Amino acid sequence: MIGFVIRILVTILILTGMVALFATGYWGWGLTALLPFSIVVFSFFRNEYVILALNQMRLGNQDKAKSYINRIKSPEYMPRRQHAYVLYLKALMNAQDLGFSQSEQLLRKSLTLGLRTSEDNAVARMHLAGICAQTGRRPEANALLTEAKKFDKKGMLKDQIKMLQSQMQVVPSKNQMRMAQMMGGRKKMPKMR
Repeated sequence: MIGFVIRILVTILILTGMVALFATGYWGWGLTALLPFSIVVFSFFRNEYVILALNQMRLGNQDKAKSYINRIKSPEYMPRRQHAYVLYLKALMNAQDLGFSQSEQLLRKSLTLGLRTSEDNAVARMHLAGICAQTGRRPEANALLTEAKKFDKKGMLKDQIKMLQSQMQVVPSKNQMRMAQMMGGRKKMPKMR
């Protein structure tokens, strides 16, 4: 929030300075002030931490990308699509730290806000299907996998989807999981004296 307010103040300051330069006849300096003004205006639509995180992901530095994404404290002040991508990246990178429920909430919220590319939609649905399969919601996981297949137009996730479907055949049903919980899990061996 503080960064957003600072950006607004810097934009107003540069704009008034630029108008004053043009009004007094310093056209060269006015045109030169147009560059910092455009950079600050561009920062309203593209957050610098998202750009740095995507660059680190492209280079293969997942830890640095995770640290850049985690620096974004209030993504709700960003434009809608960028907010969706911040939630999407937080859910994917911090899946083990957040746990299933919070990761699922972030992915669902990013899907409702709208991801730009169909590949990102497919990856989000595939991860949601994996979470649903691990928590015992098999029909929902199957529905999400069929949606992921529809969004995967280039076939990049074909092998991962097949692997997840084969793993879902092995996953116990909800009833089997409940029975295992009622039986107390695995039986303990008696102590030998």
